[in-house]
Amino acid sequence: MYDVIVIGGGPAGFTAGLYTSRAKLETLIIERAYFGGQMSIANQMENYPGFEGISGSLLADKMLKQAEKFGAKAILDEVVDLDLDSKIKKVITRSGTYEAKSVILCMGASPRKLGLPNEEKLTGSGVSYCATCDGAFFRDREVAVVGGGDTAAEDAIYLSRFCSKVYLIHRRDELRATKTLSDLILSNPKIIPVWNSVVEEIQGEYMVEGIRVRNIKTDDVTDIKLSGLFIAIGYMPNSQLVQGKVELTGDGYIKADENMQTNVPGVFVAGDVREKQLRQVVTAASDGAVAGSSAEQYLSKNKL
Repeated sequence: MYDVIVIGGGPAGFTAGLYTSRAKLETLIIERAYFGGQMSIANQMENYPGFEGISGSLLADKMLKQAEKFGAKAILDEVVDLDLDSKIKKVITRSGTYEAKSVILCMGASPRKLGLPNEEKLTGSGVSYCATCDGAFFRDREVAVVGGGDTAAEDAIYLSRFCSKVYLIHRRDELRATKTLSDLILSNPKIIPVWNSVVEEIQGEYMVEGIRVRNIKTDDVTDIKLSGLFIAIGYMPNSQLVQGKVELTGDGYIKADENMQTNVPGVFVAGDVREKQLRQVVTAASDGAVAGSSAEQYLSKNKL
């Protein structure tokens, strides 16, 4: 029996586990894939307070060790079901069932995909969802970024440092990114915006060799030869586990109040899986701190 089970081992989960373990609560952190989540694949982070530049994997390791220092236990396992209706919650994983007096949901979000036939097959062979992770493999080559928001703009600027040419493909005629980023895009001679266009085909048998792009206004089709395709069209919340168990938004994000309390007593949420405006490591950590503190108060108030 644990006081708190945290589902998800990213910045939100680690921070929640840090706060609950420092409060002397028996805490278990369960991560299904690799500790750190999306943060761990960031090559360089410059917007996390206190660090002028640190890799995501190193920051993840520091967060994990800090939580463990205060007594949190972290394991790699996949949660396959939850029973959240009773005061004592049940967390069912592939290896067994754990019980807890409270649960903090920190499952994060996953990159949104284009849904094209060759996409899955060529992922890792030219198709990527992380420019900072894979960009260096395409030095002096031509690549494309799909998207029009801040992430797509940042990816294109980053790739332009070492790629010979970067196509930025967007379905509208202007970017949704901030004006500062948009100005940097438009003034960069290595970045070529492809407006009002969508990718219809990823070409290549074993490696990406090019893409077929259709202009949605003229219906003109163009083939672009390139070596890498970076997809930056947003994220999807990893909330399948709690569908029908806690209240979700129409987009599948978990609803919560400012204390990270969901509509189910004793169940809290933190990080990218939560409904909110900004999804960054720093906001995930902030959510985790609030959720951990709220879980402690819930247990104390209910004398659990």
